[in-house]
Amino acid sequence: MARITERLAKDGTKRYAATVRLKGYPIQSATFKRKTDANKWIQDTESAIREGRHFKTTEAKKRTIADAINRYIKDVLPTKPKLQNDQTTQLGWFKNEIGDYTLADLTAAMLAECRDKLLTETGLRGKVRTASTVNRYLAAFSAMLTTAKNEWHWITESPISNVTKPTENRSRVRYLTDDERTRLLAACKNSKNKYLHLCVSLALATGMRQAELMLLNWRNVNLTDGFIILHETKNGERRRVSLNGFVLELLKNHAKVRSIDTALLFPSAVDSTKPINLRKTFNTALKQAEIDDFHWHDLRHSTASYLAMNGASLAEIAEVLGHKTLSMVKRYSHLSDSHVSNVVASMNNKIFGSVA
Repeated sequence: MARITERLAKDGTKRYAATVRLKGYPIQSATFKRKTDANKWIQDTESAIREGRHFKTTEAKKRTIADAINRYIKDVLPTKPKLQNDQTTQLGWFKNEIGDYTLADLTAAMLAECRDKLLTETGLRGKVRTASTVNRYLAAFSAMLTTAKNEWHWITESPISNVTKPTENRSRVRYLTDDERTRLLAACKNSKNKYLHLCVSLALATGMRQAELMLLNWRNVNLTDGFIILHETKNGERRRVSLNGFVLELLKNHAKVRSIDTALLFPSAVDSTKPINLRKTFNTALKQAEIDDFHWHDLRHSTASYLAMNGASLAEIAEVLGHKTLSMVKRYSHLSDSHVSNVVASMNNKIFGSVA
């Protein structure tokens, strides 16, 4: 037997409390903003009970979404320093939106509403969030729910698995032209920030991610043989980064004036235990160089694009950038068409050259 009761929330909006009672099973209940969602939940819950699938736990009824977010931020995020700041902000958004609901009330429909709102709102930088940004919000919330399910046993299933992620536009490949690169490096060199020119040069020469670059430690840099070892990378695998020519000399000069009170290559002037934040000075340099529609991560795109245009294979580009598969570097394939043509021509000459 199922029942839907209409109620008024504190803000005066309607809520629909759905209840499912089946003989021999605990009573199941949840609250929704829309009656159609309540009806669907009733159908799904009745089917799940009859088919022997898990239903909501007692913990899910006692704990709010805010409880789960607070515990995750306090206990789990400190073990993920690279993600801590961003995911604290991302989870804070969900806490403000749906934190008062219990975990038992959480549904895919509710999360889909959150997804749609994220896609239409302006973010911290005053611009409408992109699909990739919204996916990072969903990923943070998903990680929290996974922990609540597997470690805390507060829920038995994660409804976010039924939420469709917005499609990201992966076709954009923005890289610096030769003229833009010259102008940007000149602006960086004239910057008041003593690290900016070196950091941008390193990013262009190596393809390192911003976090990898900012967290560089002197013990992982070998200036004699010209390489850096990245022990912590996005894909979890150690990577060797080659240093050559101009940037190697820049780094050797930087080592002569390194700070002795920190192991970081680029420490903050405020707190030497933390890396410097170059966002503001980098944006200033972009304006001075009159370069539009460009972000720090596009330095990495520039590295990959230059490699492709200089004959590197997709496998070689993937190795330099630290990608496990070729799928992420296929976006640069059109830039290496001439190299591929030369490879095919060479193969044809070899196998058909003697045929005449």
